[in-house]
Formats: sequence, C-alpha cells, structure tokens
Amino acid sequence: MNNRQLAQRDLEVLWHPCTQMKDHEDFPPVPIRRGKGVWLEDHDGNRYIDAVSSWWVNLFGHANPRINAAIQEQLETLEHVILAGFSHEPAIELAERLVALTPGDLCRCFYADNGSSAVEVALKMSFHCWKNQGVHGKTRFVNLANSYHGETLGALAVGDVSLYKQTYGPLLLKPFTAASPDAWTRKEGETQADCARRKFADMERLLAQHHSEICAVIVEPLVQCAGGMRMYDPLYLTLLRQACDHYQVHLIADEIAVGFGRTGSLFACEQAHITPDFMCLSKGLTGGYLPLSVVMTTNTVYQSFYDDYTTLKAFLHSHSYTGNPLACRAALATLDIFTEDPVLENNRKLALCMQASTAHFAEHPHIAEVRQTGMILAIEMVADKNTRTPYPWQQRRGVKVFRHALTREVLLRPLGNVVYFMPPYVITEQQIEHLAEVAWEGILKATSET
Repeated sequence: MNNRQLAQRDLEVLWHPCTQMKDHEDFPPVPIRRGKGVWLEDHDGNRYIDAVSSWWVNLFGHANPRINAAIQEQLETLEHVILAGFSHEPAIELAERLVALTPGDLCRCFYADNGSSAVEVALKMSFHCWKNQGVHGKTRFVNLANSYHGETLGALAVGDVSLYKQTYGPLLLKPFTAASPDAWTRKEGETQADCARRKFADMERLLAQHHSEICAVIVEPLVQCAGGMRMYDPLYLTLLRQACDHYQVHLIADEIAVGFGRTGSLFACEQAHITPDFMCLSKGLTGGYLPLSVVMTTNTVYQSFYDDYTTLKAFLHSHSYTGNPLACRAALATLDIFTEDPVLENNRKLALCMQASTAHFAEHPHIAEVRQTGMILAIEMVADKNTRTPYPWQQRRGVKVFRHALTREVLLRPLGNVVYFMPPYVITEQQIEHLAEVAWEGILKATSET
C-alpha cells in the first residue's frame, strides 16, 4: 500500500491526538512504514529525520538494537503480570536503579502508565499524605503560569496553557497560579538568574499567604515544554525548594519531558542541587518504546501510608498495566546505554553543534529569541521583533515551517510559532546542520508570507 491509500483508510476510522481532523482534508497524515536511528520512512519511500523524538520520547533512535534485544528476551519469559500482590524482576531492578540514579533520598517507586497518570498519582499522593499525617485543610495546588502537566483532569487542572485547558474549565480543580520564572520575560540588563529571583517573589507571597491550604507546588524543572519551550534559571528551583521546606508544602518535579539527559544533566533538578518530594518520570524512561511512568518519592511520604489495613491509609490507586515487564526491560536497556556509553558527554558536543548551527537565526527580523537548554533548542518567530509582538495564532506560521520541512526530509512539529529541536541522542552533527538549514528555509518561507 502507498501513502495515499493508507491515509484514506486512516481517515475513515482514526481520530488523531492534538489535531483538528478537518486539516487532513488538504494535508493527509503521513503513514510511517519503519524507523531506524533518527530516520522515519513512509510507504512511498520518503524519509524524515525525527527532530522532535516522536513527542520527546525517543532517546537512542528508532529500532535500537540493544533495546530491541532486551524486549525480545523478555517476551520469551513474561509479558505481563498483575503487580498487586505479585512482582517480577524487571520491575524490582528498574526501581533499584532509579533509586540509585535520582537525586537525594527518593527511595520509593510507584509505577503508572504514562506522564499524565504519573502527575495524577503525585497529586493524589501529596493530598493523601497530608491527610494521613493529620494535617487538615490542605486541598489546593500551586502551578506556574504557562505550565503544562498532561491531559487527564487532574494533570490538566494544574497546567496553565489555555489552548488545552480552557474548554474543560468547569470540570477542573482550581490551583493557585504563580508567575513563571521564564527568562523570556527578563527586563533589560537582567540575567536569567535575576529574572528567576524577581519572579520567585510572587511564589513566596503566595506560599506565605496560603500555605495552610496548599498540598504541593508542581513545576517543570528548567523548561516549560508544551508552553513554547520557555526556559528559566536553576536558581528558581533552589529558592522554591527552600520555601517549600519553610512553609511545609510538597514539591512535585514533573521531569516527564526534561528528564534523562534532555537538559544536559541526567535529571534537570540536579542543576539546582535539589531533591523534590515527588519526581514524575516517563517519555524517555523506556527510550521511546513502550508506555511507562514512575512517581518517585521519599520514605517520609511512604511511611505516612504504612499502617494496618483497617486504618484505611493505603494508597488505593492502580493501573492494569502497572510495572509492565516489557516496558521495564526497555527502561533497563535504556539505562544500560546511559551506563555503558558517554551519553551526556556526547550530548554536550551535539548541543554545541545545535547552538552553532542556529547562531545566525538571532539576526532574522522575525526571530525574537533562540534559546537552548542542553538538547532542547527553540526558535521563536514574532510579527515584531522590537516589541516581541506575536503573530496572530490564526495565521499558523509554525504549520508552514512543518509542511516545508517534510519536503526536505525533516519532521519538525512546532509549538505555535516556536520551532524547536529535541532530537534523539544518536543524531549526528551533519544531521543537526541539515535540521538548521531546513528550519531556516521554513522560517524564511513562513515569515515572508502576508
């Protein structure tokens, strides 16, 4: 079958995520036949560099032979088993290794199926922990402006991107929202750290006034990804950890998108030298192979649930595929690659190549900023560079970049008017240079049209 035939079949039965399906009347979905390394290949033989890691999940390339082998070996022994009252070695070993790798005293792992589910677990666990400790009145959460934490109702509630959230407002919890430390908003002469400190004053005031009502603060460390790849200084996390301790509020670090090397360190929290009370991990956890997430927490939290059954303190949250053995083995193989290969060292070289390849973008009259944290690089297009006035969202300038890139063997899926690179770590410098060339062409095309 060719692309056209498969796209026709697709549109008769599928409803795609994060998509206005009417768009596909003139731009059909691209059916992918196979993947290898950074490349995806469709049914007409066209290839595309997966510059967005298939929604930020793929770390070491498609069809990675080491991860393939681990999953195939696991298939021969155990594909799945209930994790309530039963266990299996891959789940145990993965938890042991995550405890050893993550910062501070995160020593307990609770498995879920995906990132949104992990956020739901952390929110419920925080609330329930305070309740079990006899602390009453803590029923609210604090988020950051422009944050994103997933699409299920609890996760959506603690996000702040109106495009995803506004429609469902009547169904959602109402968090307190603190100003984002986003360095995009820094004043003239301010460093990113200065901006973070100034913006933290808003969080400080909120915690001082409402801490008796607040279970936890939830943040995406260093990069607000779905909010347009907005980035901030680690100082904010350092100050936030201190304030959460002072006001007796939990800190939830949503490292779902930024964990496992994306920001330059294995976990983003390491750059602030902090340990959260809850760390949510997913996406890159399995190298992009299978759905799996984990909420890591401290013994203090764990002990608040540990009691006789009749006290009704148990955390009765479950997913059918919790701790799936195939997914755990994929995750173990992914961690093996981090252990056996100089991944972070190589990423630093690739990050420098990304920086050098896009340095000239800053001179473009409709590019307000090129920003980067580790292996995440973002290019923000605007209508007016001097005032940073954005293009009207209805013009969909980013879509023009996306469509052009497909004609040049690149999958770029911008966030509104923000073009970004978040590629698998197996990408080469030559391929990064191609990404930059294609992005430049697409931006020229998108910004020259009226």
